[in-house]
Amino acid sequence: MIRHIVFFSAKRGENVEAMRVGLEALGSIPNSTLFEVSLNTKVDPLSDEVDVVVYAEFPDEAALAAYKAHPTYAETTARVRPMRELRLSADVVAG
Repeated sequence: MIRHIVFFSAKRGENVEAMRVGLEALGSIPNSTLFEVSLNTKVDPLSDEVDVVVYAEFPDEAALAAYKAHPTYAETTARVRPMRELRLSADVVAG
């Protein structure tokens, strides 16, 4: 299983909710076994830069690649990119 985790920060505070809503469109793409978009609670006193977190699980690399190749992925990226300041991504093999 691959855990796909992406952290986003908004250029402006008023963009956070629009980013969250925009990123939820990624959940309509097949291939993931779990998909979540959440606002960061920002309870860590040392790091509060991250506004939105995307977390998804995929059975294998092929499923993750198919997710990233889906047209909705490109559409969502084009919609969210102008609002974001930072994007950090990690794909972790679990188990």
